[in-house]
Amino acid sequence: MFRKLRKSLIALLGAGLTLSSANAAEWKFNNGLPEGRGESKQLETFASDVEELSGGSLKINVFHGGSLNLKDNDVARWLPRGAVEMGLVWANYLGRDVPALNAVMIQGSVGSPDELIKALPEIQEIYTEVLAEWDIVPTGFMALPLLKASIFCREEPVRTLDELRTKKLRVWSNDQVETFTKLGVSAQIVGQNDLYVALQTGVVDCAVYPALFAHTISLQEVTKYASYLYPVAGVPYVLGASEGAWNNLTDAERDAVSTAAASVWERTNEYSKAEENEQAARSKLAEQGIEFLDAFSDDDRAAFLAAASETWLEMAEEAGGDAPAYRQRILDVLGR
Repeated sequence: MFRKLRKSLIALLGAGLTLSSANAAEWKFNNGLPEGRGESKQLETFASDVEELSGGSLKINVFHGGSLNLKDNDVARWLPRGAVEMGLVWANYLGRDVPALNAVMIQGSVGSPDELIKALPEIQEIYTEVLAEWDIVPTGFMALPLLKASIFCREEPVRTLDELRTKKLRVWSNDQVETFTKLGVSAQIVGQNDLYVALQTGVVDCAVYPALFAHTISLQEVTKYASYLYPVAGVPYVLGASEGAWNNLTDAERDAVSTAAASVWERTNEYSKAEENEQAARSKLAEQGIEFLDAFSDDDRAAFLAAASETWLEMAEEAGGDAPAYRQRILDVLGR
């Protein structure tokens, strides 16, 4: 009799596990970054943690490199509508739809890595406030490494603003277009998934890009020279969820997502090896054929930061609403 009861319990347990598996929620996460990027690996770990923490009731499938044909700069349109349940939200791509968020901090608004680290908590608070108005739930954040933006060029060495004024430059955000335009440089936005071909075919001559990530899109195959210009205002990525999808989760599943996202921030918000990693990346690229030139001069870098400061003020005033107040909150944190 005991054996029959045991068999019955095992059968019932098996049936329960099968039913649980069949009813498990499956989410799609759109990641516009290439699969080889460190951030993409972090998102894979995040998805794995969610599945484990939720006891398998929530499974997140991460799609890399724009494979779902959802554009980064359209995230404020497709994510609230639930085209996918989650997506990587980066303020630098939101200049068209959420100008107030894009104006919180722009490229060139910080002059050092220390300033960026100091501003990060305030940036997170502002992002949470703004995205709530767009039916996007910031489940957590992912920090970028401390990055240095270099000018990568395909044919001729460029290490001064005067030389750059004779080239067509790729940038990734509207604020960069405005800043470089003030400096007399012709700049246009080219998505990173299109950048390789744009350089290869001469659509652009040069590109702003961090050396640390250049290998992920094989810039060493289409450029020959690089020169450092400015520290990147690496605002954090948001692990954004559609509010509708978020509300359909159980409390336990929401806790699983939040806990896994908090671990992403803990792992990425660490900068002790930033300079070591930068030099290692440059050395590797040099072995692959890129010549790293002397950095842009102090005068040129100061000119860039001054133009960026002007752009930042203009963008905040143009965005209107709370944007000027958001900018001032960052300035207050930086003690300016």
